[in-house]
Amino acid sequence: MPATAFVEKKYVKAGSLESRDYQNNLAASAVSGNCLVVLPTGLGKTAVAAQIVAEFLAKNTGTSLILAPTRVLVEQHRQFMLDHLTIEDISLVTGAETPKRRSKMWSNSVVCATPEVTRNDLVHGLVSVNDFNLVIFDEAHRTVGDYAYTAIARAFEGAPSRLVGMTATLPSEQIKVDEIIETLGAQSIESRTETSEDVSKYVQDTKTEMIKLQLPDNMAAIQQLIKKALGVRYAALKSAGIDNGSNRSLSALLKLRTYVLSHRKNAIKPLFSAIRLTYALNIFEAHGVTTFLKFCERAAAKNAGARAMIESDEHISKAMAQARALQKMGIEHPKIARTLEILSKTEGKAIIFSSYRDSVDVIRAKLVDAGISAEILIGKAGESGLKQKKQIETVERFRRGDYRALITTRVGEEGLDISQVDLVIFYDSVPSSIRYIQRKGRTGRHNAGRMVSLVTEGTIDVAYHWIGRRKIKAAQRINATKIIPKRTRPANMPKPARKTHSLDDYN
Repeated sequence: MPATAFVEKKYVKAGSLESRDYQNNLAASAVSGNCLVVLPTGLGKTAVAAQIVAEFLAKNTGTSLILAPTRVLVEQHRQFMLDHLTIEDISLVTGAETPKRRSKMWSNSVVCATPEVTRNDLVHGLVSVNDFNLVIFDEAHRTVGDYAYTAIARAFEGAPSRLVGMTATLPSEQIKVDEIIETLGAQSIESRTETSEDVSKYVQDTKTEMIKLQLPDNMAAIQQLIKKALGVRYAALKSAGIDNGSNRSLSALLKLRTYVLSHRKNAIKPLFSAIRLTYALNIFEAHGVTTFLKFCERAAAKNAGARAMIESDEHISKAMAQARALQKMGIEHPKIARTLEILSKTEGKAIIFSSYRDSVDVIRAKLVDAGISAEILIGKAGESGLKQKKQIETVERFRRGDYRALITTRVGEEGLDISQVDLVIFYDSVPSSIRYIQRKGRTGRHNAGRMVSLVTEGTIDVAYHWIGRRKIKAAQRINATKIIPKRTRPANMPKPARKTHSLDDYN
């Protein structure tokens, strides 16, 4: 077997980075012009970033900025750069530091920062775009809409800085891909897949499987009660002139909000009741008893309309009463028993993805009761959230093997570099190609891995599972070769958007 070759580059530690042709070529493209790099999870986007940073350090013309959506990822990037570059002035800039302290940290050779604090410090003049020669946008698929990446990229319009986007996959919608390319001013798109000739030999096999489950009769009875309550709202909507036909999805209801608020005042109450009930049904079907009850209780505590609906609707009152009875019996969802069974037959570390915090807590409690060491990783929003320092500690402890299973919300989907994860379980399905690929990419990094999707038949799980798969195929067909001419959009930096909260804050 030939000896391993290493990257030989100024500012890269000798014998530190394995030299892989595809990484070297991706880095070279990014150095030569604004570039969007698309590389599957686990194939070393951070190693590519380190080579790019090393090239710009050699130019000695400014600071290299690496952006990532969370402090956990930012800290991970900083540690990687410290481990593989020969310099030490690599700072971590997040909202945890005071403005006075941040103003000094921005002058380091390399800065790893969260996007919100970067955008705010640019707005308030704490740092200037002229201070940077390179900006790397990790998880660049987020560069759409009003996310902070968009404002930051626009601030650099006209500046000589190199902009590099990095992502494991592009969105499945061409319009979003075009927006990302245009906003980043990408002059080229360098894409690799797991089957690319220069990549395939580095890819570990990941066995994927879907396990179908059935709701037991006592849970199916609750499901039918919620559907009956929904039927009452759809009948009221139809009487008010709103008829969605057979399309009773949450997305279809959400799309009606603007129209109803403007043109169908008599449909407002049944529409918003239908939205809440659909959320409740989806949560019950995919996550089970306790998560459903907590959602209903939280809605009633926060909203008088929701409280009145729960108290007055006989179907919902009966559904909640039956759910409480099951909860007392220790019944949650058939996914719990199957998860325990899978873990009992699998060695090594496992990551379990669930979209709701309450569900994460339930899963962990059941695992611990069964003697399986487990911890949770959730976002920082809300009273029950994990502060960023605790998130970093949780990931590090899992990496060390202090516990066997990590149960996480979507905060664990992006970028976590945890070696030797043998198993990934999708506790719920996600109707997103990006989230699907990110979840899957947590395993099979250094050894063969296994990915299991738990899908409950006759529920939202089935729809979301197949939507996600269709979007993956759509993303693979996306035309990502569009070359964007020089942008003419004004470079005025917008003020930071005021923070608003939604159901996602509890996910």
